[in-house]
Amino acid sequence: MTNRDIAKLLRNIAAAYGIKDEKKFRFQIIAYEKAADSIEHATEEVKDLIREGKLESLPGVGPSIRAHLEELLKTGKVKRFAWVMEDVPEAVFPLLDVPSFGPKKAYKLVTQFNLKNPKTVIEELEKIAKQGKIASLAGFGEKSEQDILRAIEEHREGKGKLVRMVLPYAGELAERLLSYLRKSKDVVQVDVLGSLRRMRETVGDIDIAVATNKPEEVIKYFTAYPAIDRVIEQGPTSSSILISGGKQVDLMTVPVGSYGSLLQHFTGSKNHNVHLREYALKKGLSLSERGIKKTTGKKELTTYDTEEKFYAALGMDWIPPEIREDTGEVELALRQAQGKLGGLPTLIELEDMKGDLHLHSSFPIEPSHDLGKSTMEEMLAKGKKLGYAYIGFSEHNPSVSKHTKKQIYDILARRKEKIEQLKLSNKDVRVISLLEVDILANGELAIDDKSASLLDAMLVSIHSVFSMDRLTMTKRVLAGLAHPKTKILSHPTGRLLNERPGYELDFDAVFAFCKKENKAVEINAWPSRLDLPDGLIREAVKQGVKMSIDTDSHAVEQMELMKYGVAMARRGWVQKSAIINTLPYTEFMAWLEGR
Repeated sequence: MTNRDIAKLLRNIAAAYGIKDEKKFRFQIIAYEKAADSIEHATEEVKDLIREGKLESLPGVGPSIRAHLEELLKTGKVKRFAWVMEDVPEAVFPLLDVPSFGPKKAYKLVTQFNLKNPKTVIEELEKIAKQGKIASLAGFGEKSEQDILRAIEEHREGKGKLVRMVLPYAGELAERLLSYLRKSKDVVQVDVLGSLRRMRETVGDIDIAVATNKPEEVIKYFTAYPAIDRVIEQGPTSSSILISGGKQVDLMTVPVGSYGSLLQHFTGSKNHNVHLREYALKKGLSLSERGIKKTTGKKELTTYDTEEKFYAALGMDWIPPEIREDTGEVELALRQAQGKLGGLPTLIELEDMKGDLHLHSSFPIEPSHDLGKSTMEEMLAKGKKLGYAYIGFSEHNPSVSKHTKKQIYDILARRKEKIEQLKLSNKDVRVISLLEVDILANGELAIDDKSASLLDAMLVSIHSVFSMDRLTMTKRVLAGLAHPKTKILSHPTGRLLNERPGYELDFDAVFAFCKKENKAVEINAWPSRLDLPDGLIREAVKQGVKMSIDTDSHAVEQMELMKYGVAMARRGWVQKSAIINTLPYTEFMAWLEGR
């Protein structure tokens, strides 16, 4: 079972507990949902963690669920899970993927109409709704029936909050909405919330907060957004809409004086907020999206217009949104506020980046993979606009299957000549001659030493034969990294978000090798990669491994993606000193050349 399969199973268990008795099993429901979130975003497969005895390293997976998962992976079933599921028809669970369907609603419809086949339940329910049979049920009605039909249609079209977006896609959608909202005279401040503000690699829907003293005017303006498909819900202080592309956007308004309280409440992960509440209760305080009040004596609510003031009221320094995941940040924020050593790290900023080392130009290199769309000159001009001191051209190596070694050398020699001309004519942005080279299945590189001598350095990566076992893949990667010209391991897990998981790799061994041999591991900002994942970035930081942040751009406009690579680095608690392309040009070249 993959992590995605296990996360789905745990969410089904939580749903089954809710159907049995939501009040009685409240804590079990929370625990299973928490574990599902943790496993879905884990950077290593559960089966590997169990084999290595490291399952306890996953936050949110307590001893009980851990034992159940070990039983599941060992025997293929879990006695406790069978008990939880025994009275819940299998046809309930596919309905939970349909927008607006909760466990009880799905259970009621499945049992009322005796729906048994999980493969056909959605189509059967749609047919029943079209026949008008749902409207007469207690608690439903004609509107509910039409809402069900719409939800099924949107599910079929891939619309709604259950279809997760990759971070850059969600970020660009949100930025267009924020720009629109900022044009309203009644909007004092506006920000995204939730997983998007924390910059998770995938986002379910877009949540937005607005500080305003005229909420109804803001809601009216929001629901007039030009790219709207329909209004899902509209109230005096909040609204939900579906925009072009089938993505849901939820907006909440709040008075200016309470904006910081709401921003804090709806940004942190569940675990972060639970930790804060537990800490606050020990101090006799109660937290909510409206503010803070004492639990004894005068229980007057204190509101906060900024997050900084909210955290300060708890005796903490402000915590950057990206690390509000309950992985130690609360304790460090307390230490920092108390003036003790070992507080929160100073996270890397976009402005710290001095260059981009992974760029694919349109130079006719006849590559093994896709060719870039922009010229080297165009990318240099973009680099200058971005304020970079240097950029590295890293096209894919010429195709091995279509060229002889001599032909590959000749192509790279012509490319070297072109780059040398650019070096002479460009003083604002320095040019570095790199190449993204395939590590072949046997561990050899796709170019020989003679061709490698034409380069300043190589980035190496895996683009084929992903099914190798962990040990074999690790040996393959280490062999590619061992070449003297190799300096960076690109998109190290090979994952493509929403498309495929990464290959299996022993990152302890990879990180140890990189640390010893002064190699760097890439944080790739390409939308479907965002690779390294944040958990592995955090581990690289702990082991003192150097990293680069690159865009993997194939066109000039994609060079703007750097902010998402920086966001992943921030989620991994990265400071400027850990990133090689924050160095000034001369220092970076000294590192590249091993000086």
